[in-house]
Amino acid sequence: MEKKTTERRVLLTGATGYVGGRLLKVLQREGVPLRCLARRPRHLEGKTGPDTEVVYGDLLEPESLAPALEGIHTAYYLVHSMGDSETFEEAERRGATNFARAAREAGVRRIVYLGGLGDEQRELSAHLRSRQAVGEILRESEVQTLEFRASIVIGSGSLSFEMIRDLVEKLPVMITPRWVSVAAQPIAIRDLLAYLRGALTLEVEGSPVIEIGGADQVTYGELMREYARQRGLRRWMIQVPVLTPRLSSLWLALVTPLYARVGRKLINSIRHPTVVRDDLALQLFDIRPMDHRQALARALRNEDRKFAATRWSDAMSAGGKTPNWGGVRFGKRLVDSRTVRVPLEPAEAFRPIRRIGGRNGWYYANFLWRLRGFIDLLVGGIGMRRGRHSPEELSVGEPLDWWRIEAYQPDRMLRLAAEMKVPGRAWLQFEVTPDEDGSVIRQTAEFDPVGLSGLAYWYLIYPLHSLIFSRMLRGIGRAAVEDASPREPDSGDAPSADPVAEAGR
Repeated sequence: MEKKTTERRVLLTGATGYVGGRLLKVLQREGVPLRCLARRPRHLEGKTGPDTEVVYGDLLEPESLAPALEGIHTAYYLVHSMGDSETFEEAERRGATNFARAAREAGVRRIVYLGGLGDEQRELSAHLRSRQAVGEILRESEVQTLEFRASIVIGSGSLSFEMIRDLVEKLPVMITPRWVSVAAQPIAIRDLLAYLRGALTLEVEGSPVIEIGGADQVTYGELMREYARQRGLRRWMIQVPVLTPRLSSLWLALVTPLYARVGRKLINSIRHPTVVRDDLALQLFDIRPMDHRQALARALRNEDRKFAATRWSDAMSAGGKTPNWGGVRFGKRLVDSRTVRVPLEPAEAFRPIRRIGGRNGWYYANFLWRLRGFIDLLVGGIGMRRGRHSPEELSVGEPLDWWRIEAYQPDRMLRLAAEMKVPGRAWLQFEVTPDEDGSVIRQTAEFDPVGLSGLAYWYLIYPLHSLIFSRMLRGIGRAAVEDASPREPDSGDAPSADPVAEAGR
């Protein structure tokens, strides 16, 4: 009888990477006894639970692998090079050979490896050729090896998704090379993780190669068109035969987060069809992968959740100043964040935020807010006519002028999603945190532009927004102080110094 998974210790390599980092969370959530191998263990600080071991190990240092593999039942091999020098193929072979030998000597029962799809009978790129060579080395190790071969991975933060996103968002007209017409079978990160997790308990003989992919075969061009459709963008693609992989990679480097060397390796790989030709995965696993439309929609939703959960105080200037003109770019979003300090407890500092909008107004230039609402009505929007349900109470889902309350934590955080007519999506968030001298109020405006019109909108109105947001934050701080310290009658002639006069600049 199979032992329970929780009785088997698992080694995870590549936990600092995209797939490995996601799998780390899955295994920890399920209570799998886990050990992580890392060349830089400090990079996993804060990412592992109290029961997860983190040990040093380098695949090119054979002596470091034996301690890491001691007592391990299943080892995940999720290490791969995209950005190293041109000698990466030899380094990957040596690393795989060292790992295979150490796993055999340590008595490891199973290796789970993630490689790449590609027809072995055809000429492959160095990237795909190396991945398949690593799989062969591991399969020949005398340790049972499950080699998964996948096409491109679609998920928030994945390399392929970021490339598609940035190309479609930034280029209304794309001069595209031939590789956008090559067939692929993209797999959603959720389905990929389900296969990798299922490998822990799968009963199978030998060391099979298991080809995995999504429910349909598409081209990169079709993926970009579907992304544009889901984002409500109109895009035109003109295919030309003259863009070499090098020129294509330089083109990618100009408009995406990829730098040229990684882009060239990626393009060299996607020039080859990467489709599933063997249905063994459907026979072995009770997993029915989603199609590319579902995968893209899920990636977009998860990207929103991940972004919303980010604390901007970890990335912005502690002094509350925006580091560069026009806000800071996080992925495809533009962010303006600033702070003010007040000598009050968080509950007192949050009081004006709880009352914001409606008849109470926005603490600065209310006539400009009303003018913007009138303009919104003229173009078919909702304007500011909805007000708010209660002057004191807030509830998630309620309207607030042209915003809707998306998240609310009393005395701590209020997040508003805009429902006015704008070429994109917008949010306004307020957070209050305790400080040595009282509390810090952070105000963050976020904008997710749609196409070039969205970018033009942000940068054209940014000077006005910067003025309004900074003065509004100062008004909130001043209102908090005044509410907490009501003026006494006949208290004297001279006004006291404004404790927030210099904030938010």
